[in-house]
This record gives sequence, C-alpha cells and structure tokens, in this order.
Amino acid sequence: MEFSQKIWYGMITGKDKVHSARNRKECAMEAIIWLGVMILFAVGEAVTVGLTSIWFAVGALGALITAGLGLGFWPQITVFIILSGVTLALVRPLAKKLLRPGYSATNADRVIGTVGVVTQAVNNLAGEGLVNLAGQVWSARSKTEEVIPAGQEVRVLHIQGVKVIVEPVTADQTKAV
Repeated sequence: MEFSQKIWYGMITGKDKVHSARNRKECAMEAIIWLGVMILFAVGEAVTVGLTSIWFAVGALGALITAGLGLGFWPQITVFIILSGVTLALVRPLAKKLLRPGYSATNADRVIGTVGVVTQAVNNLAGEGLVNLAGQVWSARSKTEEVIPAGQEVRVLHIQGVKVIVEPVTADQTKAV
C-alpha cells in the first residue's frame, strides 16, 4: 500500500492496515461500548413515558454497525450524530402527533352556554337544584351562593362532575339570545 493510500484509508477509517491486530481489538471494544450506549438509551426509553431517547438508541445502533465494519472513531461519532438527528427530525413530529393525548368532547359539553329552566330551586347550601336543559334534567349548582327559584331561566357556565354550574339569565340577556 502506498503512503497516499494509507493516508486516505487512515482518514476514512481512523486506522491504517499496518496495525490490524490492534485494530481488531479496538473494533471489538468500540462495538461493545456502542452496544452499551444503545442498551442504555433503550432502557432509558423504556422507563420514560414519552419518546425521549429512542432517537439516540437508533444512532448508537448505526455507530455499532460502523464500529463492526472497522471504521474509526470519528466516522462512528458522525454516524451516531447524523442518524440520531435524522431519526429525531423525521419520526418525532409523527410520534408527537400520534401519541398526543387529545381532548375528546362529550355530548355533555354541548349544554355549556345553553339556557334552561330551573325545575327545583338551586340552593348551594342545601345541596339541591335541578335544571331542565333541552329535555334533560341535570343537577345544578349556582355560580354564586344565591338561591335561584324554580321557573327562573339560567345559563350553563360549565360542568363540574355531574352537575352544571349556572347563573340566572336577566331579562336583558334573554332578549340578546
């Protein structure tokens, strides 16, 4: 092998062919190190809730393969960084979209903002009150501590558990609706 070939081979692999026995030991040690790094990231991924380190486990796998091919330290680091970055850039948006816990609206959410009629006086202190909303009877509590008499129109502000939280509708609000 010519000197220039040794230089190019050495630049690419980080090694030269002259010390092949030492290089085999080095390759085996580097492969064991990358295997450990890959296992470390995989275990780290297994104990976390979200996808946090799987990208680096994939990069470590690439570096392990690179070490197994006998390439040098810098090509291994380069493969690790590039493969981790590419995996992160390509898979994270998709994984984030698929693993995102979304809000699921229920049919009960449709009553928020609607106007109903009190069928049993709403009294927070006594823990009483029923409201008829579009033909459905709901347990109700007042937003304030005031007692809302039966027959009064009320607007649903939000749902708390199985009860609707309401406020009385004034004559001005009724005209606006």
